[in-house]
Amino acid sequence: MPPDMTAADTKIFDIGHFSVHDGPGIRTTVFLKGCPLRCLWCHNPESQSEKSEIFFTPSRCVGCGACFTVCPASCHRMENKMHLFDRKRCTQCGICAANCPAGALELCGRHLSPEEVMAEVLKDRVFYETSGGGMTVSGGEPLAHFDYLFHLLSLARKEKIHTCVETSGYASFEHIRALIPLVSLWLWDFKASEADHRRLTGVEAERIRGNLRKLDACGAPLVLRCPWIPEINDSSAYSEELLEISAELKSVRRIEIEPYQPLGEDKYKRLGRPLLCEAKFPSKKASGDYLKFLQNRTNIPVVEG
Repeated sequence: MPPDMTAADTKIFDIGHFSVHDGPGIRTTVFLKGCPLRCLWCHNPESQSEKSEIFFTPSRCVGCGACFTVCPASCHRMENKMHLFDRKRCTQCGICAANCPAGALELCGRHLSPEEVMAEVLKDRVFYETSGGGMTVSGGEPLAHFDYLFHLLSLARKEKIHTCVETSGYASFEHIRALIPLVSLWLWDFKASEADHRRLTGVEAERIRGNLRKLDACGAPLVLRCPWIPEINDSSAYSEELLEISAELKSVRRIEIEPYQPLGEDKYKRLGRPLLCEAKFPSKKASGDYLKFLQNRTNIPVVEG
């Protein structure tokens, strides 16, 4: 596992307002950049690297040439009326994106201090108060940015804002334990069976499962969030392990099943990367059948996330 990013290293790749899928009520979701996992179905590929990156959407390019003149590394050129972007030369400075009038080039990843993020979060306070919402910190992997996360959550606590942290759990438990007083609800990703975990996510499940049990023993409220990707992670072992560990834990409020959606496929193209897997979009019937299967096997509420 790479070392934790310092607060100064941490970048934000998005702040999502009016989210209703990242915890209770209406929420503002803060996405931190950088993740030690490489899940094959990742729908936020821009979250993986802690470095800034350039999204390039050729269909938006109007051929104005503004990026050609300002790029210090000469990454852009026009050839046969086609805009070519040489990513190997790119230093992710973002100058081209700042000067692109059509939005064909976009910088993903910017430094914002915890205070600047909190100022953005507080703009939505009225929605938290009327809906029981708050701030969710997601990623990437928020726990890879412990100093930054601790500071941001501390600011939220001072403002009496409900907080969620969405995490894979692949981190130091000492860091997790230090955050317990600052987190209202943990959204814990349960990604794959132990046998398939390294192949599908890039890391072993042992540390994650151990941290989950330790967090539960501390009485921290939990939601298990379970990506469900047909023909990728939907083995019988995955379902059985989910049912076994949820029966063992005492602090699980509910289980959220998250059927695969191809939200990230276009992002891979815009980042100049190949898809890591060809996942299928499950039918409503298949998703409904899987929900019923789990609901019939546990007393914990099971819902579609």
